[in-house]
Amino acid sequence: MAESGHAERRVERVAFETDRHLVVGDLTLPPTGYQSRFSDSINRGDLEFVQLTNVEITPLEGGAPRELPFVILSKRHIHLAHPVAG
Repeated sequence: MAESGHAERRVERVAFETDRHLVVGDLTLPPTGYQSRFSDSINRGDLEFVQLTNVEITPLEGGAPRELPFVILSKRHIHLAHPVAG
């Protein structure tokens, strides 16, 4: 536990491809243990959405990317998901 009383977290840069967009952002995960892996977070059956910060959304058909501070992405629209190599 951090001194503030909140559980410590780690941030992993991840990418998701939907029908129309490439979405790259930061996913917050526990530092170790239960659901600390990217795949654990994505495969959770009790959550329908993925929360991302520091997001860049790029249209797959071309066009300028958009940068947003926060996005909630529906898991049903995700076709491909992977961590971004550091």
